Amino acid sequence: MKVGVLGVQGAVNEHMAMVEASLEGMDVLGTSMLVRKPAQIADCDALIIPGGESTVISHHLERSGLGPAIRKRCAKEEFPIMGTCAGMVLLAKRVRGKESWGLGLMDMEVKRNAFGGQRESFEADLDIEIFKRSYHAVFIRAPVATRVWGGCKMLSKLDQKIVAARQKSCLAFAYHPELTDDTRIHQYFLSLIV
Repeated sequence: MKVGVLGVQGAVNEHMAMVEASLEGMDVLGTSMLVRKPAQIADCDALIIPGGESTVISHHLERSGLGPAIRKRCAKEEFPIMGTCAGMVLLAKRVRGKESWGLGLMDMEVKRNAFGGQRESFEADLDIEIFKRSYHAVFIRAPVATRVWGGCKMLSKLDQKIVAARQKSCLAFAYHPELTDDTRIHQYFLSLIV
């Protein structure tokens, strides 16, 4: 199993380390790989889109050809993708205040920086539908999904705001699971890879 981590911005190394720890914890043979070129999309079994600045990442995806390569692969087959923070924004079909944006792979509308700026970053314990016990989440300039429709389902809320969603094998989280020691989110994502 090869799990790609988009190497544009964000906690790329931390995601790669979490993939490695999760694979080991699940006793699954595999590795993480840095993805920076369109041709690498065909080489991985799944993709993680880390946080960062969603505008910068979105422009890079289009200029580099990575965006079209990801959309093309998703159009022809089930391709598991996990987006965290800015990655959640890039997966959404609609972003408040924007005409077109990112990858548009999930039936959700997202509001960027929904909790405020960097100074309003915080941590919170969440009840997530897929886990029996609460999950301690790290929010940094986090987005929220203002609504979901079609095939997209809410996985978790915080203060009545959607902070986690799933559509088929695509997962979107408003927070940063790579900044914790809890591998459950990465393990859940890896379990979606056929």
